[in-house]
Amino acid sequence: MVIEVLTTISSILADDPVPQDNDVVAGPWGAVIFVALIGSVVFLLFSFTKQLRKVQAAKEAGVYGDEPVADGDDHADDGPSGTAARTGEGDGSSST
Repeated sequence: MVIEVLTTISSILADDPVPQDNDVVAGPWGAVIFVALIGSVVFLLFSFTKQLRKVQAAKEAGVYGDEPVADGDDHADDGPSGTAARTGEGDGSSST
């Protein structure tokens, strides 16, 4: 029984020639799937960016237990790129 199965498998494998490089192509379905994957990634990136903006707005509103950010304090915790850095205040330079 086992020998018959092995003989059948070996004859099938022996009759199956190796295809040439030009015979193996993705075809139109491969291109459609590739474009669909790229579109899915772009959609997910935009969705993720939107969700991050919602989370930041909720954080500034104090939803997560933080102190709500006042309208004028939007960039208070931005570090060097905050309001003081943009206006030149507090950087140690004096214009006098």
